[in-house]
Amino acid sequence: MVNKNNLAVLILAAGQSSRMGKIKQLLPWKNTTLLGNAIKNAKSISKNVIVVLGAFAAKIKIIPDLREVRCIENENWQDGLGSSLAFGINFLRNSTNEYQAVLVILGDQPLIDSVYLKSLVASHNHTKKGIIATAYGDKAGVPAFFSVKYFEVLGELDGDNGAKAVINSNKNDTMILSSNGKSIDIDTVEDYKKNLNS
Repeated sequence: MVNKNNLAVLILAAGQSSRMGKIKQLLPWKNTTLLGNAIKNAKSISKNVIVVLGAFAAKIKIIPDLREVRCIENENWQDGLGSSLAFGINFLRNSTNEYQAVLVILGDQPLIDSVYLKSLVASHNHTKKGIIATAYGDKAGVPAFFSVKYFEVLGELDGDNGAKAVINSNKNDTMILSSNGKSIDIDTVEDYKKNLNS
């Protein structure tokens, strides 16, 4: 049974927000920031929250929300999302904690809430599927839950090849959930303004 103690939540927040034109992670959201919102939701389902930073790490690390979680810096963040995911997973693999699973989420999907994240974990505990992923049309991606047996292959990812490759290679062990429109990325100023009051 996966629970708050043996589950890690990995928040990927290493990108440089090139389409936004400003540091996306620090944009105000509700009573916190985009990244702070992701941290708040992550903390509601796990005691083990790790944030992977890269671009602008020095500026992002000073926000209060990061004092309560573990921050790690991927110096190769420019290699892409797969690089940051692998970096975070290998941090977990080298930890003294015996994690049973990881929930991978993005720092720029503020409509993803704790209710949805809990449903990913509950779906694993109910079905025992090793991967519980989020539907994107006929594809699947993150937020996604991975049991510990996938840590090794996730740790070998590189470049921009993220979790989708692992999901696609293990369809028989994967359950796909709909986020009901919550999995919107905030990539541009227009995205931000459109969803700010959602």
